[in-house]
Amino acid sequence: MIWRTSLFVFLIAAGSLLAVLTIDYRRFVTAPVTLPAESMTLDIPKGTSLRALARRMTDRGILRHPWYFIALAYLQGDQARIKAGEFELTATMTPPQVLERITSGQVIEYSIVLVEGWTFRQALATIDAHPRLGGDSLANLTDEALMSQLGRAGEHPEGRFFPDTYRFPGKTGGLDVLRRALERMDRVLAEEWEKRRPGLPIGTPYEALILASIIEKETAVPAERPQIGGVFVRRLQQGMRLQTDPTVIYGLGERYDGNIRRADLRESNPYNTYMINGLSPTPIALPGREAIRAALQPQDGDSLYFVARGDGSHEFSGTLDAHNRAVRRYILGKP
Repeated sequence: MIWRTSLFVFLIAAGSLLAVLTIDYRRFVTAPVTLPAESMTLDIPKGTSLRALARRMTDRGILRHPWYFIALAYLQGDQARIKAGEFELTATMTPPQVLERITSGQVIEYSIVLVEGWTFRQALATIDAHPRLGGDSLANLTDEALMSQLGRAGEHPEGRFFPDTYRFPGKTGGLDVLRRALERMDRVLAEEWEKRRPGLPIGTPYEALILASIIEKETAVPAERPQIGGVFVRRLQQGMRLQTDPTVIYGLGERYDGNIRRADLRESNPYNTYMINGLSPTPIALPGREAIRAALQPQDGDSLYFVARGDGSHEFSGTLDAHNRAVRRYILGKP
C-alpha cells in the first residue's frame, strides 16, 4: 500500500508541476520579449545552433529561460531552421514572432547607391566607405586584379557596372555588390541591344556601352539623352569626330582641375575625341538604362552640334554657322 500511496503522491506532484509548467510556457509564448530599448539588432553568426541562440538571448535578458524557446522551436519544427544574419527585434514581439523572423530569414537590409555618370573608381570608393559592407578594400586592387576576381579577366572595368540602388544584408562583401551590378549591366545592355535601331554605326554591345557613357556625361537633362544620342550617331555616320568634352576630361584624369584648355583639346591621348576618330577606347562612366537606350534608339533629326545653355540644357544646331552663333550667345555672352 505504501508504494501505491507514493505513486499517487508522485502523480499528483507531477501533474501539478506539469500544470505549472504549461501555464508558465503559455505565459512565455504570449508575453513580449524583454529588450533594452524599443528595438534592437540581434546578430546571429553563421553556424549558430538553436541551443546556443537560446542561451545567448537568455544571457542578454531577452528571454527568461532558454528551454522554453528550445521547446517552442521543436514544437513548431523549426529546430534546424535558424538563419544567420542581423535581425531587428521590437519590444512588442513575442517569442514565436522572434522565432518566425529568425527562421524565415527576415534579415535587416542595407542599401548602397551607385550613381549614373560616376566613374568606376568613384563607385569603388563609395563601396569601400559603406559601413555595413565587409571584405577587403576594393580600391587597393588593380583594375586587372578586380576584374579577374569577378571572372572577367582582361576586361576594362569602366562602365561595366549598372548604376542603381542595391540592397544587401549586413556583412555582405563589397565584391558581391559589384558582381550584382556587373550582372545587372549585362542584362540591361543585352535587353536594349535586342531593341536597337537598324543601321547604326555601332557594331557591338560594348561600343553601345561606350557611346552611352558619353551621352550620360553630356547632359543632366534626361529628356535630352535621345537628342544627344542622335547628334553623336549622325557624326559617326558622317565620319565627323565626336569632339565631346567629357572624354577629354576623362583622359586628363587627376590632372583635370575644372577647366579645359586649348592645350588639352590638342593633347594626343586615346580619349581625346577632338583628336581621335570614332569612339573612345572604353566607356568613361557608368551609364544608366536611358543613356544606353539613347545610344541604340537615337532621336531622328539633322542636328550635328550642341552647346550648353548654362542651365543644364543644350542648344542644338544643324550647321556650323548656327552652332557658332549659339556659342557666341551662350558661352561668350554675345548677341
